[in-house]
Amino acid sequence: MQANRPPYSMLYILLCLFLTGCDDHAWNDPYPNQSAITNTLYTTFTEQPNHLDPAKSYTDNEFVLIGNIYEPPLDYDYIKRPYKLTAVTSENIPQPKYNAATNTSSYIVKIKAGITYQPHPAFAKQDNGEYWYHNLTLDKTGKFKKIADFEHTGTRELTAEDYVYQLKRLADPRINSPIFGFFATYIVGLSELREILAAAYKDSSKIGELDLRTYNLAGVKVLDRYSYEVKIKGKYPQFIYWYAMPFFSPVPWEATQFYSQPGFVNTNISLDVYPIGTGAFYLSENNPQRRMVMLRNPHYHDDFYPSDGEPQYAGQKLPFLDQIVFSLEKESIPSWDKFLQGYYDNSGISSDNYNSAITSNPGANIALTQRLIDKGIRLRVTNMPTVRYWAFNMLDDTVGGYSQRNKKLRKAINLAFDVEEYIAIFANGRGIPATGPIPPDIAGYGLYAPQSNAANVIKAKQLLAEAGYPEGRDSTSGEPLRINYDTSSSGDPDEKAMLSWIRKQLSKLGIELIIRASDYNRFSEKMRTGNAQMFTLGWNADYPDPENFLFLFYSKEGRVKYNGQNETNYSNPSFDKLFEQFESMGDNPTRLVLIDKMIAILNEDSPWIWGYFPQAFSLSHDWVKPGKPNTMVSNILKYAKIDPELRAKQRLLWNKPLVWPFMLFVLLLVVAVLPAIIGYKRSENKTAKRLG
Repeated sequence: MQANRPPYSMLYILLCLFLTGCDDHAWNDPYPNQSAITNTLYTTFTEQPNHLDPAKSYTDNEFVLIGNIYEPPLDYDYIKRPYKLTAVTSENIPQPKYNAATNTSSYIVKIKAGITYQPHPAFAKQDNGEYWYHNLTLDKTGKFKKIADFEHTGTRELTAEDYVYQLKRLADPRINSPIFGFFATYIVGLSELREILAAAYKDSSKIGELDLRTYNLAGVKVLDRYSYEVKIKGKYPQFIYWYAMPFFSPVPWEATQFYSQPGFVNTNISLDVYPIGTGAFYLSENNPQRRMVMLRNPHYHDDFYPSDGEPQYAGQKLPFLDQIVFSLEKESIPSWDKFLQGYYDNSGISSDNYNSAITSNPGANIALTQRLIDKGIRLRVTNMPTVRYWAFNMLDDTVGGYSQRNKKLRKAINLAFDVEEYIAIFANGRGIPATGPIPPDIAGYGLYAPQSNAANVIKAKQLLAEAGYPEGRDSTSGEPLRINYDTSSSGDPDEKAMLSWIRKQLSKLGIELIIRASDYNRFSEKMRTGNAQMFTLGWNADYPDPENFLFLFYSKEGRVKYNGQNETNYSNPSFDKLFEQFESMGDNPTRLVLIDKMIAILNEDSPWIWGYFPQAFSLSHDWVKPGKPNTMVSNILKYAKIDPELRAKQRLLWNKPLVWPFMLFVLLLVVAVLPAIIGYKRSENKTAKRLG
């Protein structure tokens, strides 16, 4: 009888584990099933997008996806500053034609022929011309769990009808578009269509959307296969910017017919999850708990890198990438570590990682740390089309009003705020002090230069005394001046530090600040009813035009009276007159003269404490090219390019396994196990001799 072999399986397993790292992947590679050299951009997302339907979507994290999938007629030039509109699917930028008799303006959009949609089962047809998946029964729809489960796909040409169909969808009460209220005040017939559709749904047992081809929208009509007209009330030159928003993207009727079928709602197959577009990419995988993947649209029309961009890329066909992988990263530290290892191609800079990324000394320029420089990482600073500000409720008896006493009080407080210090402390230096409401890269920015803070405090005290509050006390009653500061509180330490800083600014003038913190709903109620005194807010541009910031001071946008966006309830007839003249004016030099006059009025009345314009700091590896930041362009990813060979090389270099602890462990294990093996062998030999 033959003796059993000794158990060497443990050593064999350890050896196999050691040898698995000997390929083109690092041991810690999070993409082990993908080739290390692919034309893929790896990036992150932090929260699940709720809506990818262009009639519903209205948040930045959603625009990152749909902006590269859908194509409205216009977008913004990738290179030019200030921002300029450029044609995408349209032949040119449509110009409004005003009809004085009807007091309407019309825009005729002519789209390019030959543009086709991404592959999608909604377009799939059988040999007899019937659609494969338009009339599925409930038991059949239940078999499909994701869009990739459909065997057949198809495409078709983009037409003017698709743009008109989407504009009709904005009136659909079941969709409840967040932009309906705004568009209803301009697009002729949109409100009336909503009422008609609401009645149709009431009389119908249909589960999904109605077929809007059978409904008329008075102000929007198809002229021919490639042309359509949109008619708006009055004059509104800024309306042209909305043609660059996802709301104006085309949606084919086949999409709503496909997704409205019973059963798909249970499997989460909808336009909100799987959009259908003509853009450079399409969404092939949507798993918001793990990752989302966009692939190059094989039907994408001819599109080329701008001739006035980086010369080495000028004229090259877009997009450069084949694939984009978005991985879910809820925490900043793991995301940062993977970026440094080369597994993410770009990264933002959170407060947790700021000191690891940025080095700055007083009086010195902001720069990357040497560690990041050595890795070839690049820093890009982008001016955001955003303003953050502190403000006064102009309806309040103390801080509001338009008397010289009230104006001087607000001016004094305005001058006392050291905005540069605020940016350094609470924004990590990522911002530009504001001297007006209009951000950089938008016409009208920078008409006034800031003064030094030391000079401001001296002047502020003088103005405060002239207002009747010397050293922060009422000159008549002798009582200290107390001002309420209303805020929507989250209770985190950073917020407490910020509130302490604001209190310190007013204490320079002897003014006592009383913090009135409340939840968001209560704060909103205070703003709606005009029961706040001081507060802080921000505004992000819907479009890069000065009108989108100056309207925040127009009296007919007053929060209390009109439920508008003028949160201060500021009202000055002189400003209104200039604004109304400015609002109906096209882009020309005269507008700058009017802007100058309006900002002069605002500086005199001081409804805002000029805050700052935030800047975004972003990082990318040197294998990511080109890289001109542009916060307005929605289809930005088609301009991204990578060098996958360099990335693969750097990943291996930066992620070399630390082998010696493992080898030491194996050696110690051998030393520990060897006596047992020897003893086991001797025992076997003795047993064999006895049996022999």
